[in-house]
This record gives sequence, structure tokens and C-alpha cells, in this order.
Amino acid sequence: MNLSCSLWQDNSMSVKQFAFTKFCYITEQCFFSFTLILFMFLASLTGNALIALAIWTNPVLHTPMYFFLANLSLLEIGYTCSVIPKMLQSLVSEARGISREACATQMFFFSFLGISECCLLAAMAYDRYIAICSPLHYAARMSRGVCAQLAMISWGVGCMVSLGQTNYIFSLDFCGPCEIDHFFCDLPPILALACGDTSHNEAAVFVVAILCISSPFLLIIASYGRVLAAVLIMPSPEGRRKALSTCSSHLLVVTLFYGSGSVTYLRPKASHSPGVDKLLALFYTVVTSMLNLIIYSLRNKEVKAALWRTLWEKKVLSHG
Repeated sequence: MNLSCSLWQDNSMSVKQFAFTKFCYITEQCFFSFTLILFMFLASLTGNALIALAIWTNPVLHTPMYFFLANLSLLEIGYTCSVIPKMLQSLVSEARGISREACATQMFFFSFLGISECCLLAAMAYDRYIAICSPLHYAARMSRGVCAQLAMISWGVGCMVSLGQTNYIFSLDFCGPCEIDHFFCDLPPILALACGDTSHNEAAVFVVAILCISSPFLLIIASYGRVLAAVLIMPSPEGRRKALSTCSSHLLVVTLFYGSGSVTYLRPKASHSPGVDKLLALFYTVVTSMLNLIIYSLRNKEVKAALWRTLWEKKVLSHG
């Protein structure tokens, strides 16, 4: 389907209106995709909101691990909301257009929340490392102030890096075509539409991916290497089981999130395929968010107990 581009004139012609390509072409397939993605989106949105609420309202969960988990839930809510609603609209209507400003805004929030999550997962790994390897110093090293600083650094790094990267990309001219071969304004498909030489922008995206994906991932692997060594020499089988259960959940979340992100942003440009990129993006924007909810939260007995208490209190208040 050929779409006409709206243009504005200053020193050069530049696209001011983009449009996403169709995600599917068969009506039944579109309806099935819409239903499935909507279900996962609502499940993730509702679950993460309830978990964040349960943690904030239950004093027993006011510990560093659950503080970071509540932040992770908030990031997941924003992360999915920045992408999925527009994709759902594109699946059931022909309204697939997006203005240049809206596209830049979507890119900023998606990058901001994604980078913040990368940093936060590293902070969570550090928390588990201190808890298991230096339990006597845990209260001092992971005080409320330290946890707040680590969370603020995670959010702040994501905001600053995303702001600079989005501004750098949208300072380019886009001469057409205006059709984004994706379902949201991700960096590689937007760069593919830019006029002229984009090698510096592509290098910047690669460097950011190295710093914000590979570096936190290596820190996490180093932390869990030390954790595993400490767990294996624990005298208590119950202590080993509990530590391994918590850490294995976190590692599975990390593998899903960093793995799909690494394949997307650290692959050579020549190996990019629109179809593969869309499937990967669908995985790390929709599927991992819902799996994170199940793996890291709902497998945790304390979170489930707090969640049921929160729901019960709401039920009592609504009938009171």
C-alpha cells in the first residue's frame, strides 16, 4: 500500500507525517492478533499495577528487593503503554499514521523506560549479591537512601540517554518514503528513512546499546557468579533452595529482556530483517512484560500474599 507523505518546507523537504506498515493483511489473522495482544497487554497492565500497589501498601514488603520490584512494575506499565495502544489501533483500523512529533515522543518514552529497566535490573542483581554474599552488611549497604539513589540513577540515566538519542535522530531530514516498516517508532526503522549519511547515528545507537545493554548484563553475570559460588557452600539446604529460587527468577527475566534487546540492537545492519525485527519487538514489548509478571512476581509467595490482602481489602471497602 503506497502512502503519500505530508511535507513541510524550510531549507529542505522533510516528512512531517509517518505511517506504519500493516502488521497483518488477513482479517481473521488481524482479529486473532488483536485479541491475543490485547489480552497480554491488559494482563500485564493490571498485574503490574496491582503488584506495585500491593508492595507500596504492605509494610512487610518495604525491603530493598520489593522496592526495586515495584519500580520494575512501574517501568513495565509505561514501557508497554508507550507502544501497544498504537499497535492495537493499527490492527483494527486504517488509522496507521503518526506525526513526526508523536513519533519522536514515542521513541523517547520507549527508549527512556527500556534503558531505565536495563539499569534497574543491574541494581536488583547488586541487591541480591549483597544480600547473599554480605548478609551482615546488607542493612548498611542497602539502606533506604541507597536504594532510592540507585532507582533515581536508573530512571535518570534512561531519561538523559533517551533524550539525547531521540534529539540526535530527529535532527535528521526525512525526505521520504514515509512508511515505517514496523509497528512503533523504533530506532533502526526510523534511521532507515533518513536522508543522507546516517553512519554516525547508527554508531551512536550501537554505542548506547553496548553501554546500556551489554554493560549492565556483564555486571549482572558477575554478580550472579559470586552469588552462585556463595549459595553452593551454604550449609542449609532450605537457604540454598530459597536463594536459588529468587536468583533463578531474576536471571530468567534478565535473559529474556537482554537477550531479545541484544539481538535487536547489536546485530550488524546487514542482518536486519523487518519480519524478524517485528517478531523480536513483539516479544520484548508484550511477551516478556507478561512473563516477567509471572516469573518474578507471581511465583513469589510474599508478593502473592500481599496481592491477595490488597484485593481482599478493596473488596471489603467496596462492600462496606
